[in-house]
Amino acid sequence: MTDAYSDCVEEPPEGLAEGDVRAALADQWAFTAESVDYLPEGFGSYHWIVADRRDERRFVVVDDLDHKPWLGADRESAFAGLRRAFDTAFALRYEGGLEFVVAPILTKRDETVVHLGERHSIAMFPFVVGTSGAFGQRSSTADRREVMRMLVELHEATPVVASMTSRYAPDVVGRGELETALRELDEPWFGGPFSESARTALARHSEDVVLLLEVFDRIAAEVANAASETVITHGEPHAGNVMRDERGALRLIDWDTAGLGPPERDLWMVDGATDDDLALYTRLSGRPVNRSVMDLFRMAWDLSEIGEYVEGFRAAHGETLDTIKKSRLLDEYLRLRDRWQHVLAG
Repeated sequence: MTDAYSDCVEEPPEGLAEGDVRAALADQWAFTAESVDYLPEGFGSYHWIVADRRDERRFVVVDDLDHKPWLGADRESAFAGLRRAFDTAFALRYEGGLEFVVAPILTKRDETVVHLGERHSIAMFPFVVGTSGAFGQRSSTADRREVMRMLVELHEATPVVASMTSRYAPDVVGRGELETALRELDEPWFGGPFSESARTALARHSEDVVLLLEVFDRIAAEVANAASETVITHGEPHAGNVMRDERGALRLIDWDTAGLGPPERDLWMVDGATDDDLALYTRLSGRPVNRSVMDLFRMAWDLSEIGEYVEGFRAAHGETLDTIKKSRLLDEYLRLRDRWQHVLAG
């Protein structure tokens, strides 16, 4: 099972040993791991491929509850949100019959995810042999059409999980911290080696960030009363979260963002989606697509990513593979003029 962010590198979680993972697998799933192979991929989550003495493999995900702001503001609320998301995936697979959903394996106590110490959670998934793309990678026309059909099927399954899952609207996660940073651009930042470069980069693009926040608010107000059906969404069905397994079937992985929202929450994330792709979705589902709502979710993503990286570089940090990568990503996300010229120019 490949990770959604296969081009990213993440070091093992500080303060968490391999023995902690082995112990949790044995205690919660009665799974005795003979091999535990860490995958240095992904942001915010940590991944291992584990195998028992019969070479039965599983995919293990450990989440850092301090870095799941869309799920909750503190560890307990983030854990509760993560459990709702994973419970939703499990219900979609086994009550809704959606075979493309790669859902968690229940613990001995029928839980989809459990605590691993105070800061982390752990969940086990089936090991799927297959390949995925990468975030931002444009899929082929055939693959996009297949993803659209898969999303129609997912959205139709809303009644199965409507009473148990979280609800999402376009929102800039960590907006308060980002606006604070924008007000403090004239003061040195002392969090670590990337603080000043982050401050300089944000200062260089501050007018565009402020303007995009204003545009976001304006469009949000314009569409607030627009009729839009609420459906169950995956949240991030980009190419990195879509696998083609060894049988050639598409599978959808990484369900920590699952929740109720407008269909556009998923549709904007289909990499390279064309007018024809969206028309196919409308024809199959009967739901019109609101381009302004798609823009809102895309703006919220860009601004939330900027805010997350800025907040991290204002806080205490060191020079690691992660922070080096995030520094480059911050520079990329701050090139708002390249992506939003049509709204920033107005």
